[in-house]
Amino acid sequence: MTAIDAFDIVFFGGTGDLALRKLLPALYHQDQDGNLPSEGRVICLGRSPSDTAAYVDKAHVKAKEYLGSHYNESDWKKFAARIEYLKVDANTEADFVALAETLNKFPARERVFYLSTAPDFFAPIAKNLAAQGLNQGNSRVVLEKPLGHDLESSNKINDEVGEYFTEKQIYRIDHYLGKEPVLNLIALRFANTLLEPLWRREWIRDVQITVTEQVGVETRADFYDKTGALRDMVQNHLLQLLTIVAMEPPASIDADAVRDEKLKVLRALKPLSVDDVKTKVVRGQYRAGAVGGKPVVGYQDEPGVPAGSKAETFVALKAEIETWRWAGVPFFLRTGKRLGDRLAQIVINFREVPTSTFGKNTRPNRLVIELQPDESVRLYMMAKEPGKDRLREVYLDLDFKEAFSTRSPEAYERLLMDVIKGDLSLFVRRDEQRAAWRWVEPIIESWENSSEGPKTYTAGTWGPAASSALLSRDGLCWHEEA
Repeated sequence: MTAIDAFDIVFFGGTGDLALRKLLPALYHQDQDGNLPSEGRVICLGRSPSDTAAYVDKAHVKAKEYLGSHYNESDWKKFAARIEYLKVDANTEADFVALAETLNKFPARERVFYLSTAPDFFAPIAKNLAAQGLNQGNSRVVLEKPLGHDLESSNKINDEVGEYFTEKQIYRIDHYLGKEPVLNLIALRFANTLLEPLWRREWIRDVQITVTEQVGVETRADFYDKTGALRDMVQNHLLQLLTIVAMEPPASIDADAVRDEKLKVLRALKPLSVDDVKTKVVRGQYRAGAVGGKPVVGYQDEPGVPAGSKAETFVALKAEIETWRWAGVPFFLRTGKRLGDRLAQIVINFREVPTSTFGKNTRPNRLVIELQPDESVRLYMMAKEPGKDRLREVYLDLDFKEAFSTRSPEAYERLLMDVIKGDLSLFVRRDEQRAAWRWVEPIIESWENSSEGPKTYTAGTWGPAASSALLSRDGLCWHEEA
């Protein structure tokens, strides 16, 4: 990444939850750590009439809430001096004149336009920015998911934005790619010789990628019922994590070298037929239960959910990669709401020893990468228990809090800094996105053409029983069941 002297970052949807809860705190942390150039503005846009002072007051309240112990009054005042607020409606061309006047006070600065809005606004925003000449080479546009609800709509959005910005200017963000354990997985794989000889079908039995939540749909029922867990999580987050696990060593860490290898993985995913969807994909929907000891209603009774909804709140599936490295190794992906724990985890299960000197008192080695709630990498191994003639599973632990004295940055911190510096490595290229949509589309079409709805599961559990059965057919089980 190259150093920069000055920047302007513009948040469309600046009054929204993402900007106030994640984006502004992320930039505050980077400013606090001395990583932001001294010359740089944070321009927040919203449709409501307001002024900068009122907006900063609102952002201040949210910052104290979300930053917790990391909040410092003097650091906040220093950061808040960067913030400006403008009223801009995405569909009102005249509003962009004022935005252009504000930005053109410093025409040579790097410019980032972060579109934290509904995808319907991406095209008019891009068009109106271009009309004011704000799409020049020093400008970048960040697109938040979801980018469409299928391949056709995704292509439409990309075509519309691509009419005004080049591919090198478009940053499709997936915040999971900015998490420190994911970045450390890349480092573990490609900066060490220890794992590389084992990172293949001969030594790995299966891979499990899990991202689960305890919360339900909360206030997002209107969005979620049209989207579901497959589009919301699998098509982007989980498939991106799969590519990091499975990709070949890139020739360099340059953006396109990394993304070329990820694309090869997506293209090597074995296509799913209609029969495959029936046997290799499980969709579920939570019913009433208890989470964390508190009773919760079922999805059908959540406010805003239409009666008889078939939207899935849980997906588990088996994927296969048809390459020499991975042929025969099942990749199990799982995500859901109202489950037993909040968890984001990658588990690499190695094969059993060829023959055990210790009888049945062994279990295969595992590499467990925790993304949330804690960030760690653990290698589980067998060791003799002191003073006893038996083995016990122990682990080598890379705990980021203990191993490094510095604060572990949040994903959005890393990604926002990469955008400002012009590094595309951790952002999704259009052909990657197209390949991911192409692979999940048979699942969407199969569900739409089926008279069957999702299998129900009790809130607070780990999903439908069919999820466990999916693995048991291969003689396997989910990590927490082991």
